[in-house]
Amino acid sequence: MNQPLGRVKAGYTVGVRRLAARSMESLARTRVSPNALTAAGVILCAAAAVVVYFEYRSEYLAYWLGATLFVVGSVLDILDGALARSSGKGTPFGAFLDSTTDRISEGFMLGAIALVFSRHGNQVALAFAFAAVAGSFLVSYTRARAEVLGLKGDVGLGSRAERVVVIVAGLVLAPWGVLPWAIYFLTVTAWITVLQRVLSVRAQLRAR
Repeated sequence: MNQPLGRVKAGYTVGVRRLAARSMESLARTRVSPNALTAAGVILCAAAAVVVYFEYRSEYLAYWLGATLFVVGSVLDILDGALARSSGKGTPFGAFLDSTTDRISEGFMLGAIALVFSRHGNQVALAFAFAAVAGSFLVSYTRARAEVLGLKGDVGLGSRAERVVVIVAGLVLAPWGVLPWAIYFLTVTAWITVLQRVLSVRAQLRAR
């Protein structure tokens, strides 16, 4: 079961990276730096979180505008790495900054969603939102720690790209009550991915 899912993920991951690399060829010849894209991405994601928080004023506008800003900001967070690779402008600090701001961007949005749940009195969804924050951070942390050990740490389907898709889908469909269910799904898949990565690292260390 895991192997077919892994092949699907590997297939679209490679495809997205190729598309991103091609789209960055012209941008690489400009003075735009990867760090500028990183900063723009986190600013847009922060703005998206603020917009979503004000959903009580205009539900459709807040959720849909917030989803749009979050998508654009997340795409910039993906393209900064492609720009760094294609332009040769990448630096160790830039890579560190990129991974750090990825967590900040997602944390802002999940925090805003948690505040929305709190306002609506949905304590169960609020608890899951907190668990989603912890799970999403641990997904990235387990991969980083595995790679420090020289191991593969990208197993599982709950990586950031998939989490962005789930969050955006939940925001777009939020006026119809889907947002809590999106967070439930996000939380479960994130923690399953954490467990998968822990078991994968254990298996790789035993194989040594």
